[in-house]
Amino acid sequence: MKYLVMTAALASTLVLAGCSSTTIDNSAGRATVYEDARSPGKVQGVGVESQDIMAVTDQMMRDMLSNPQLVSREVAPRIIIDSQYFTNESSSRINKNMLTDRLRINLNRAANGRLVFVGREYADMVEKERELKRMGVVDGGTIRSTQATAGADFRLVGRIMSLDAMDTRSQERSRYHQITFELVDLELGTYVWSGMYEFQKTAQDDVIYR
Repeated sequence: MKYLVMTAALASTLVLAGCSSTTIDNSAGRATVYEDARSPGKVQGVGVESQDIMAVTDQMMRDMLSNPQLVSREVAPRIIIDSQYFTNESSSRINKNMLTDRLRINLNRAANGRLVFVGREYADMVEKERELKRMGVVDGGTIRSTQATAGADFRLVGRIMSLDAMDTRSQERSRYHQITFELVDLELGTYVWSGMYEFQKTAQDDVIYR
């Protein structure tokens, strides 16, 4: 009996010692780790992630710059690229501006004057400044006066769509994404260019996107 009591006491001591040795030390947190935004990170899910945003906008940019209807005109066309008519109908949570802003900025840099981009989302700001100039509150600046602000020839529209599936036995989730981009002629209402990007992801557990 004494042997059993001693054995039990020793076992309890070892368990307590083991628990105390695994206590998490929060005195110094782990340093931030930079990851390649073009590659899957340590935290992955089935939603739209950084590598997807970069891949889809790069592909759309190359496709638009290779379209003679856009870049081979005698006068560079004016284009509006923002998220106003770019809708998210998928089950993924995403800031649409991340797609449209990256596409517009990279196109503007690569087009080298072959495309002109109209900042329609800042129209109120432009009109206020124009009014101040014409009232004489401020001078006319260094850019020539125009009768009106720039009208656009084409505007970006598009959709983000998805199709979800789940295996109830393994708890694996799968999501297929289809992202479409199109330029609409703002006089005729016709499509002058269309592009599409597709991908599918499967994961054991999804992550929370914010």
